[in-house]
Amino acid sequence: MRALLAVMFGALLLAACSKPTPPVGRWEGTYESDGTFIAARLELAPHAQVRISAPDVTDPSITNEPDRAAMRQNMADRLAGAWGEVEARPMDFDGTTFRKPNGFAPQIEWNSASNMMTLYVYLGARPALHIPLHPVSEFSADPWPH
Repeated sequence: MRALLAVMFGALLLAACSKPTPPVGRWEGTYESDGTFIAARLELAPHAQVRISAPDVTDPSITNEPDRAAMRQNMADRLAGAWGEVEARPMDFDGTTFRKPNGFAPQIEWNSASNMMTLYVYLGARPALHIPLHPVSEFSADPWPH
């Protein structure tokens, strides 16, 4: 009986020490509020290798719909145009949250039940913006919702 308990305890201990496996795939999303525009792409490869791009513009003078539409197109173009230059970087993953290696601030949060990601974007001294990203099989030319 003791041997069985020792084996079960050892297996439990090993399982508790193993690193969680991050999801693999692609996600995209956008943010628009009070003149701030962000278009984001995220690609996760095995071993928490992360490619991410999230160009942003903050211009409170953009208030009418034609100007907002032009800025959305500009952001989509910037996102697609720069994607080929984005290099994969390692991140620490605890099963839910991605952080820069040895970092404290969350960069990305994963909801395993919905397979949705939340990107944390830090703009200056403002609190982090939380941008929901949805899974995609291929990135779209226009990530803005229609």
